[in-house]
Amino acid sequence: MKLDKFDLAILQALQQDARLSLQDLGKLVGLTASPCWTRVKRMEDAGIITGYTVQLSPEKLGLPETVILHVTLDNHSDEALFEFGRTLESIPEVLEAYLVSGDYDYFIRVAVEDTRGYERFLRERLYKIPGIRHSKSSFVLRRLKQSPLPVRLPP
Repeated sequence: MKLDKFDLAILQALQQDARLSLQDLGKLVGLTASPCWTRVKRMEDAGIITGYTVQLSPEKLGLPETVILHVTLDNHSDEALFEFGRTLESIPEVLEAYLVSGDYDYFIRVAVEDTRGYERFLRERLYKIPGIRHSKSSFVLRRLKQSPLPVRLPP
């Protein structure tokens, strides 16, 4: 699907505030509500817009600590990778998980209440998953940047 400047403006605006009414969104991008709705619907149908979410405060919900976890598995078969990934999907503390290249197999971002909570997460959740050879943890001291996807016209 080819995107034009209006589509990109819509995407940028929705990444900033997905609660915008179609009227307000249209005003921001220079369209009326009806063509704005048509474009949003078209981008939803094409899978460009995959959903609408709310950003929550981890601190206010009792999960102020973020831990970056690198994991190496013993076995790299398709089945082992699939099973490990499937298990991670079921763990609520896991916010993001990536199969990566390099020294480790997985990059995992976890939200916990404190160091004791992280220890509990390791003992009760992560280390119960079979096949982990090695893990390395880093507590995030401060988030320096979190931003929406850059949206721009191709050259």
